[in-house]
Amino acid sequence: MDLSLVGILILGVLILESAGLAYGNLVFPVHHKFKGLQKSLSALKAHDIQRRGRILSAVDLNLGGNGHPSETGLYFATIGIGSPSKNYYVQVDTGSDILWVNCVECTNCPKKSDIGIELTLYDPKSSKTSELVTCDQDFCTSTYDGNVTPGCKAQYPCRYKVVYGDGSSTAGYFVKDYLKFDRVSGNLQTAPTNGSVIFGCGAKQTGGFGKSSQALDGILGFGQANSSMISQLAISGKVKKIFSHCLDNVNGGGIFSIGEVVQPRVNTTALVPNQAHYNVIMKAIEVDGDVLELPTDIFESGDGKGTIIDSGTTLAYFPDLVYEPLMTKILGQQPGLKLQTVQDQFTCFQYTGNVDDGFSTVKFHFEDSLSLMVYPHDYLFQIREDVWCVGWQKSGMQSKGGSAMTILGDLVLSNKLVLYDLDNQVIGWTEYNCICTFDPRNWRVNKGSSNIKVKDEKSGTVYTVGAHNISSASSVLIGRMLTFFLLLIGILNNVSY
Repeated sequence: MDLSLVGILILGVLILESAGLAYGNLVFPVHHKFKGLQKSLSALKAHDIQRRGRILSAVDLNLGGNGHPSETGLYFATIGIGSPSKNYYVQVDTGSDILWVNCVECTNCPKKSDIGIELTLYDPKSSKTSELVTCDQDFCTSTYDGNVTPGCKAQYPCRYKVVYGDGSSTAGYFVKDYLKFDRVSGNLQTAPTNGSVIFGCGAKQTGGFGKSSQALDGILGFGQANSSMISQLAISGKVKKIFSHCLDNVNGGGIFSIGEVVQPRVNTTALVPNQAHYNVIMKAIEVDGDVLELPTDIFESGDGKGTIIDSGTTLAYFPDLVYEPLMTKILGQQPGLKLQTVQDQFTCFQYTGNVDDGFSTVKFHFEDSLSLMVYPHDYLFQIREDVWCVGWQKSGMQSKGGSAMTILGDLVLSNKLVLYDLDNQVIGWTEYNCICTFDPRNWRVNKGSSNIKVKDEKSGTVYTVGAHNISSASSVLIGRMLTFFLLLIGILNNVSY
């Protein structure tokens, strides 16, 4: 072979290596029935357990990831932190109350991510605007219910530690720095802006946070507490305490915005007051028009009880007294299925037909006449062309204290616009096309992608906010590499030996 051709081949390999394609994205291949399920579904369960531990401008967060259990299994956004600003990939999670990122002194932090992103460690010393939050400052005392940290002295850092249900934990200290985000400035247009936010500098991670399977730079908590990013920005007058998301479970990504949604119209239900999470009152569950016969007190709210809406959880979890009749009703329509239980919790089976034709539609009823329709393609997930698993789980399997809790995660929230209005203490949703399509020819999101309209409070102007998919870069890059190798093949075919 001509040495010039060897050079072309080496160039192709170098391009692939520099693009990071050697690592690839997190996909769990199944070569035959149920092979490889144990590892992939175990990682998904570990992720869900971890998540259960714990007014001027509209804002547009670039979203990536997906809610498919056999792929990424989570949604994440990019934010800028520090001066000069550096980008960080953080999971968006409505089930927790602080923003934290891995720091340079972190022990057991992942070095790479199987999701296909480049991880970045935050260094307070490299940012000109970074400030240490001390244990005697108001933020620290209010975060710990007004109690000063034992042994606190001037200039001692305000420390944090969060331990999750499976024993995984994150620990470190709070710092204050500039957070850079995109302010909506026009239709499908944004302009950079910033605000000072206090967040956790992760110094020690244990359990799942030290693994690369679903590794990100941190977690962006969108909870109701004053320590959350949205609460801090609202207190400083940067945004209204309203946000929404529209998660695309087909292509990945979607919409995540802060601000009042003008279009589409969203019906809401009241949040249960004085709860740590987004608790709502469920009234009944309907399967193909038949209301399940359940104990009258099964959905009562209280400690360890009630219904939670949580974007940081992938699956849906129900008390045993709900799970059993729900599964019996759904699977009863296909009595010939050969069910396979994986890890004593995942019900899987072979099915070659259209699941929307062969299985039941489930409708959840809430207070204030709000309902949530969940189709078979929402609660069933495919791990091979002819193998499906059920996304319903027993909440008793999730944590020791959660046996009476119902948790609705991404699997049932995807492809719906979900609105969280903390100013009015309501939450709601509507069926919506959240799809984000990407054009590899110009590296841009197509105009046909989903969008919503939000109101800029300062000017009163209504702007269009579109869908994003920051995870598309890898697929676009693969497309460009494929083009390169097609050209390479053409060159080789026209060379005489």
